[in-house]
Amino acid sequence: MTTAGTSVVHARAPGKVNVFLKVGAVMEDGYHDLATAYQAVSLFEEVRASPATDFSVEFSGSIDISGLAVDGTNLAIKAARALARKAGYRGGVHLDIEKNVPIAGGMGGGSADAAATLLACDALWGTSATKDELLAIAATLGADVPFSFTGGTAIGTGRGDQLSPALAKGKFQWVLALADFGMSTPEVYQELDRHRDRHAQDIFPAEHQPSVDANVLQALRAGDPHMLADVLHNDLQAPALHLAPGLGKVLQLGEENGALAGILSGSGPTVAFLVADADSALELQVALSASRLRVVRATGPVHGARLI
Repeated sequence: MTTAGTSVVHARAPGKVNVFLKVGAVMEDGYHDLATAYQAVSLFEEVRASPATDFSVEFSGSIDISGLAVDGTNLAIKAARALARKAGYRGGVHLDIEKNVPIAGGMGGGSADAAATLLACDALWGTSATKDELLAIAATLGADVPFSFTGGTAIGTGRGDQLSPALAKGKFQWVLALADFGMSTPEVYQELDRHRDRHAQDIFPAEHQPSVDANVLQALRAGDPHMLADVLHNDLQAPALHLAPGLGKVLQLGEENGALAGILSGSGPTVAFLVADADSALELQVALSASRLRVVRATGPVHGARLI
């Protein structure tokens, strides 16, 4: 680890795609019971931490950053404060965050900010926290923060924060269609609950415990995008499409232009298209861009939070 006294520490952490997401019943803590397969992708949040007497954050980046909280409600500030409390550190930190992961896009950008902040502040302050200690703090901040810290490919259960690594061979090619609006994760879950209330209750028994389809794990192990395309699944996709019907046209457009399959990432609205190879990714990017969509390419899996 970098020792205390360094003027600026730079860390980065990735966004993610949920290649599989099953949602079970609401647990006692108010969160839904989940089973998800995460894949970290090559869109990174860049966090630079410098010494300060208090806690502050400012943003830059390739996406619209207007409306981002810069007070104590910001997840990166919460991460820094949590580590300071744990370590008994009495100073503060100034965070410069370059955002490249869509905001409120279902790709865990805020979680990546928090994960990179934990690593950067640990190095800046010389707190020498272990990986397990940092992961324990990460789990208190949000369900996706531990995965952004570890990266790669993993299965998440509980709130999504109980992780077990999953083997993934090779690189998967993704084309991401970015929306010009965000979606509230709690609102999408509420819409899912309303949808289930409106339909046959016996389809979703209270004791239902979700699990990741074994075919998903097999496709990841094989590194086969065609196999994975056949088993992509997201329980939040239907409620998100009900709230934002226009996303259905985006999914259709991608699949008409060479995508093996499309899926909403997390609670949306980012649409992740899986393609066969890098050439197919470029062709789809061109086709979607011609339809006036904002599109980026990414690969996965990639590493989790790291010092740069």
